[in-house]
Amino acid sequence: MRQTRAWQRMLSGRRLDLLDPTPVDIEIEDIAHGLAFVARWNGQTHGDWPYSVAEHSLLVEHLLGRLDPAADPAARLCALLHDAPEYVIGDMISPVKAAVGPSYGELDGKLQTAINLRFGLPAKTPDRLKRLIKRADRLSAWLEATRIAGFSVSEANRFFSRPAPGLLDDLALTLRPPAEVRAAYLARHRDLMAARSP
Repeated sequence: MRQTRAWQRMLSGRRLDLLDPTPVDIEIEDIAHGLAFVARWNGQTHGDWPYSVAEHSLLVEHLLGRLDPAADPAARLCALLHDAPEYVIGDMISPVKAAVGPSYGELDGKLQTAINLRFGLPAKTPDRLKRLIKRADRLSAWLEATRIAGFSVSEANRFFSRPAPGLLDDLALTLRPPAEVRAAYLARHRDLMAARSP
């Protein structure tokens, strides 16, 4: 019986086994490229460009810095990479994830572990940092929902929690061509990696 293909060839030439990913098959250029072309909200956003997971990740990393100004470069790198597995498995909205069940989470977890190890981070993000990133992620979701995804404020408050007054008022969402987002994501990754070097 023929074995089902469980790998994807990346533009870098790497062949990533989705069921058993290893750090040596992870390249930041592949992640940045993939995330720049994956649309948040299944593409159901206002604007002439999709709001990409790469753009979202940049915002989450920025918000983590607002929530914890003392966050070190490693913590900020974890935030930048928090949705990195979506470069190969895509961004599923929460209702679809719930319908798919735990298998999506397992796949996501294996990829996240390989990605973390590739960039010198702990295999599993520490719980305190994970909670902080989740908080930044929910703030980002609230901002995206109300600014570009058609949610009313009361609806966003119900699904994503009301942000503290004034916390997000000065932030604007950026919608730009994938090539620009990819370059911005790569630049931020490069800066954070350099900041971690002794």
